[in-house]
Amino acid sequence: MTTSPHLVTLDLDGVADKAGLMDRIAAALDLPGWFGRNWDALTDSLRDPSVWPPEAVDRGLLIVVTGWRGYARTRPDEWETARRVFTDASADEPALTVALALQ
Repeated sequence: MTTSPHLVTLDLDGVADKAGLMDRIAAALDLPGWFGRNWDALTDSLRDPSVWPPEAVDRGLLIVVTGWRGYARTRPDEWETARRVFTDASADEPALTVALALQ
């Protein structure tokens, strides 16, 4: 019997800029206070199970991103970078899955 990954919902509704995005991610994943709130720090944190929520360390981590369309529409360059970070981190860390909710 396999266990399902630990689910974290990352709600981006109302996020207007990169700072807001980083704050939401830090809160959703309960990242340490030293999280740098930049693209490299996000990439490193997503690839490092030791900073994930404790429930995810042995089970894997599923991040479901909701409310992302407004941010993608108003900040397309930032969103493209965020999407690329999510994609690359998921490819590098097999226990991580990031899914965009189609709402």
